[in-house]
Amino acid sequence: MPAIGSADPWYGRSRSVRVFNRNRGLRQVAAIASISLLAGCSMFSDGDPAEGGPIVVGTTSAPSTLDPAASWDGSWELFRNVYQTLLSYPTGTTTPQPDAAENCAFTDGANRVYRCELREGLTFSDGGTLDAQAVKHSIDRILAINAPGGPAGLLGSLDRVQALGDREVVFHLKTADATFPFVLATPAMSVVDPDDYPADKLREDGGVTGSGPYVLDSYDEGARAELVRNDSYKGFADRRNDAVTIRYFQDSGAMVKALRDQDIDVTYRGLAADDIVALQSRDADESLQLVEGAGADISYLVFNPKDEWAGRPAVRRAVAQVVDRPRIAHTIYKDTVDPLYSMVPKGLTGHTTGFFDNFGDPDQDKARSILSEDGIDGPVPLTLWYTTDRYGSETAVLFQELKRQLEASGLFKITLKSRPWNTYVEGYQKGEYPVFGRGWFPDFPDADNYIAPFVGEQNALGTPYPAPKITGELLPRSRRESDRAQVESDFEEAQQILVKDARLLPLWQGKQYVAASVEISGAERALDPSTIMMVWELSRKTSW
Repeated sequence: MPAIGSADPWYGRSRSVRVFNRNRGLRQVAAIASISLLAGCSMFSDGDPAEGGPIVVGTTSAPSTLDPAASWDGSWELFRNVYQTLLSYPTGTTTPQPDAAENCAFTDGANRVYRCELREGLTFSDGGTLDAQAVKHSIDRILAINAPGGPAGLLGSLDRVQALGDREVVFHLKTADATFPFVLATPAMSVVDPDDYPADKLREDGGVTGSGPYVLDSYDEGARAELVRNDSYKGFADRRNDAVTIRYFQDSGAMVKALRDQDIDVTYRGLAADDIVALQSRDADESLQLVEGAGADISYLVFNPKDEWAGRPAVRRAVAQVVDRPRIAHTIYKDTVDPLYSMVPKGLTGHTTGFFDNFGDPDQDKARSILSEDGIDGPVPLTLWYTTDRYGSETAVLFQELKRQLEASGLFKITLKSRPWNTYVEGYQKGEYPVFGRGWFPDFPDADNYIAPFVGEQNALGTPYPAPKITGELLPRSRRESDRAQVESDFEEAQQILVKDARLLPLWQGKQYVAASVEISGAERALDPSTIMMVWELSRKTSW
């Protein structure tokens, strides 16, 4: 297998067995196309990076922590810009390429020994040396701390890390894992300064010492982050600005108002469907532009097998037979999402339309037959749970529509309940909910990451799902194969099992939207394959 280098991209993706036990929600794959609402804006040219002051970016995704060892969530948005990883995603690439590393490669034929050589002369923003020992320290502490909700689960295939000299790092894996480079490219694997980040506990002073493109100059939790250019940075990022301010908003409406009022220049996560439609309309503000791209975030229902009713396959299949995804996408989300009939979204190798192939269009008569064959007569009582503050303002309306659809069939009696995210997570991990809603943003763009986290005795849902054929045969076999086109049949078979069991019911696949002032350039190239914004791509336009 070739080394990962600037002229020699690595194309293999698979995954070894990992234990998933986490709560997170982040990441999408983007194929971005700019939709300008002002004709001719492409005639602008990029201006001087310092002109016009800091670019102000708005988002509803505030960090939960500043320490990478504690984060498997939206904090990655900030981490990508202030920390550095061995591998990352230069603009236009969909496979990991060197950043803090000069080159990386598997050194054995079994994909169990992975070696990286660091760039020369790397330093942290405070002048400290970034060497192989710092990399080992950064990875080891993730496992040692094993923070609740943290990223230790990503390293399930890792056995040990070796630091050989100043610049060589070797990762020894327990099992074949050809997608280990993708793990190293996640912001969770950010390299931190051993002098500031303890080996056995999280950093507590609220500071950041990284080696990324920017330095965190100031931080007001939940309000704003001030980023300034890191003059000691050595990596692939070609910064088109000198400073970026990130403002954190509670909701889409306030964020869009700030954009219209020119208090911010860009929004990159959290736009509500109504706001997107308004920006798309013919009467939209011509001082704004909208960038639309394919996304890979998904929404789905989870059925608890220990519940009296949700635990019965016939009930789950009847629900699958009734739910009207196109109506949800059109009426609730104003076509800013697409109906989804597979846990693996469109755009990834292994995507299928299994739920449509098996159940077709919504049909209450077929659903009634499914229940009757299992001896179930009369409305089935089900309680559906959702979180009030995680997946957007449309979530409550989505569940009201699910209740309406299911009860309109005459086959179900639905009770809706909800909680804020912090207590919602505790509830489903304890098995309290018969049926509950979740969203998923992948760690990296591979079908494995839409199947492996949800199966096994320990998984991301807190609901054991043994699926021995998937966990014992299909996933291990696929993870030994670097050419992902060669494992499509394994993922298709795995998804057929998911359809038959109907333990997970996919609802919709998101799209990615970025709204910006027409004075801003680079929004169409600023999202990496997991749709984390690389703010260094943003700049101001200076002339027509």
